[in-house]
Amino acid sequence: MTEPLVEVTDLGISFGAVRAVDGLSFTLRPGAALGVVGESGSGKSASAYALLGLHRGTGARVTGSIRVAGVDVGSASDAELRALRGGLAAMVFQDPLSSLDPYYSIGDQIAEVYRVHRGGSRRAARARAVSVLDRVGIPDAARKSRSRPHEFSGGMRQRALIAMALACEPRLLIADEPTTALDVTVQAQILDLLHDLRQSTGLGLLLVTHDVGVAAESVDEVLVMRAGRAVERGAVGAVLGAPTDPYTRALLSAVPRIPPGAPPQTPFAPERRSSSIAGRAEGVDPVEPHAGSGAGEAANVAEPHADRGAGNCASGHARSAGESEVEGAAGASPQKAEGAADAGDVVLRAAGLRKAFGRGRAAFTAVDTVDLTVHRGETLGIVGESGSGKTTLGRMLVGLLEPSAGHVSRTGTVQMVFQDPVSSLNPRRSIGESVADPLRAAGRRDEAAIRARVGELLERVGLDPDRYDSYPHEFSGGQRQRVGIARALAAEPTLIVCDEPVSALDVTTQAQVTALLAQLQRELGLALVFVAHDLAVVRQVSDRVAVMRQGRIVEEGEVEAVYGAPKDPYTRQLLAAVPALDPALAAARRAARRELRGGDTPEPRPDREEVAVA
Repeated sequence: MTEPLVEVTDLGISFGAVRAVDGLSFTLRPGAALGVVGESGSGKSASAYALLGLHRGTGARVTGSIRVAGVDVGSASDAELRALRGGLAAMVFQDPLSSLDPYYSIGDQIAEVYRVHRGGSRRAARARAVSVLDRVGIPDAARKSRSRPHEFSGGMRQRALIAMALACEPRLLIADEPTTALDVTVQAQILDLLHDLRQSTGLGLLLVTHDVGVAAESVDEVLVMRAGRAVERGAVGAVLGAPTDPYTRALLSAVPRIPPGAPPQTPFAPERRSSSIAGRAEGVDPVEPHAGSGAGEAANVAEPHADRGAGNCASGHARSAGESEVEGAAGASPQKAEGAADAGDVVLRAAGLRKAFGRGRAAFTAVDTVDLTVHRGETLGIVGESGSGKTTLGRMLVGLLEPSAGHVSRTGTVQMVFQDPVSSLNPRRSIGESVADPLRAAGRRDEAAIRARVGELLERVGLDPDRYDSYPHEFSGGQRQRVGIARALAAEPTLIVCDEPVSALDVTTQAQVTALLAQLQRELGLALVFVAHDLAVVRQVSDRVAVMRQGRIVEEGEVEAVYGAPKDPYTRQLLAAVPALDPALAAARRAARRELRGGDTPEPRPDREEVAVA
């Protein structure tokens, strides 16, 4: 029998007093693909990093045995580890923008990896860089290799990272959340690329993901992790089709789905939230260690917070990072409150909205003549690929961007919840002070009354009001998102625009945050605009949906009609790219996409790079 490419025995990883990985064992054979699935804080990324010895020198305590491509990682010298990383095994990290050096061209960075491990001339290294960029489907690779990371879209940057990983023809590729925050069509392209590369090169793949659908599309076997331990492992079809562990079943039940022709689901009803994943008490999370304690995923432990100001705190925005925590709204359904959206009760109306960036030939129209209305108590979902203009539209609805043409009329206050709480919460200020900012901006001066009001808001979103003086790093990603929602509520809005509020959260935390928004909507009569690239989530939370492409709304209507019988070919294309939990269906879709492409290498869609247009 072939010697295992990866052999992990009784792996343990501790950060101080916290045990992040406990007794993990698994093997991976050459050419096979293993998906490691679990909630944030389950230890999956920490385990993947250990395969390359990335915990060495960080203060983490690693025990057990790890062998990768014949190298004993625990006893390997620094020189042996350098040869392993990039040469025998390579890693594709979650965020390509932070993994790539902004000062150097993509081609130079790939060439540097090649020269470090293979030597040779600069010309040969550059030629290799162009070759692997072409291999991963970058159009006009020779010219694009001279571009810097900011000139690439998110999907193209991820392709560039994969090209860098392939530069030295490694035997193992470790992909850590490689499709997080990518829209469904780009995600499908990246997953197809990984599959085709594995088929053509015999590459072993270890895929770390919180998205069960991504695992179904990409791997042969699945390893489900919880609290640092493996709870279930087996063939992907068997585990996803007939899971034996209660935790796996609960994880799958929280996955938003789009069954053909079915009416919208209500996955947060009490009977669907009865597992140990739901109903957690504040501070007593059986899955995730306390955020900020050093027990989260290794990426969270090692990643410092950037020092960002709070200049627009009054907008009440927050962005998500991906942790699991308290279930603050168990049993809440994301569907519309009964009788909430009276046709005459319009809280926002946009007419002829247009937004262009730049001038002359360099002008780029991000939003092009958009009309829409939002009624009290309803949720309008806005979906589309990156570059479709949905974020720019959302920011114009709130007033953060002035339209180039058209106008927006609002009834009452409009607030926004942004995507990433790490970016939007000032790490040097307590979460209580961040929530208090809109109150002070509104003219309140009584500090005792402000503190009491903040406590009420924190309690309403499922957080302990006594944590007023705690800082953002002491909270999980889902809890930070709750802080952002509390801050948005402080201004007593009639409408909240949510820009990708759950895009990087695992499925159970997504369920908690969307259920919280639904509960608040019913209790307060809020209107919501839910901007997202995840069509399954949008389907479950929305009453109506608008599909955007290249700055225009190409289809709009009741969610049942748009999802059940889409009229526009682009809408049908988006729905066809949503990951399927059935591996057989996923394989059939992949084959159909390959047939449409007429080849084995995924063709990237035309790139519409942008800053705030997403």
